[in-house]
Amino acid sequence: MQKTVRLWAALACFAALAACGAANQKIVVQDFADGSVTDLSITEQITGENDFLFFSIPQKTRFLDGYIKGQITDYSGSPIQGVIVRAVASSGETTNPEDELFGESIGGSSGGNNATTSFDPGVSDTNGFYRIRFVLPIINNIVDVRGRLVFNPGWQQEKTNLGKAYQPQTKESQFHLYYDYKKGRLIYVQGIQRTIVAPALSGLPPKMGGLPGSAPPPPAKPAASAQSQSSGGDQDLFKGFGFGP
Repeated sequence: MQKTVRLWAALACFAALAACGAANQKIVVQDFADGSVTDLSITEQITGENDFLFFSIPQKTRFLDGYIKGQITDYSGSPIQGVIVRAVASSGETTNPEDELFGESIGGSSGGNNATTSFDPGVSDTNGFYRIRFVLPIINNIVDVRGRLVFNPGWQQEKTNLGKAYQPQTKESQFHLYYDYKKGRLIYVQGIQRTIVAPALSGLPPKMGGLPGSAPPPPAKPAASAQSQSSGGDQDLFKGFGFGP
């Protein structure tokens, strides 16, 4: 009985020391995210149970919490408010692709327990900046998530229903987030940092007024041919060479 009590006391002491060490550890020592990932923190959640012969203990998983940020502008560089941006992880099980795109979070099992990868959608503010909150499980001291950012995914339906919407110049952008818990190294790579949108109208009267923002520039006109630029077919080819009378 005394051995059992000592064993449980040792386990509790070890857990307290581990938690203290995790709390004192600096989250990021080497930051290669270029300011695109902010407000990082480490949390712990109970994601399952470890069953032993006569008892079971909760299984805890560390998570990396934070935000991915970016900016939405029009073609003139002015910030655009109210554009939705969603993150979709390339790994994980999702039963319905539409739920994956339009749901509040995208989850998939990791590490053989109930730890899931999740993203909350972001909406651009008055300065055009959006923030996507993520909660990513740290498995074997590593976070390695690849996916894509989807810009204003429902713009076509919004255009049909409201007569107006912001059409993104680029619909998606690939991203890769990597974090090493032991080394405190954070790396984030994204294809497009600043996204351009343009107001699009359906031809019907838009509800509640129009949309601010500049439209895309008109396509460049093809250069005129040399023949059209000439004054005539009988132009003197030797003019300017001093062969005149």
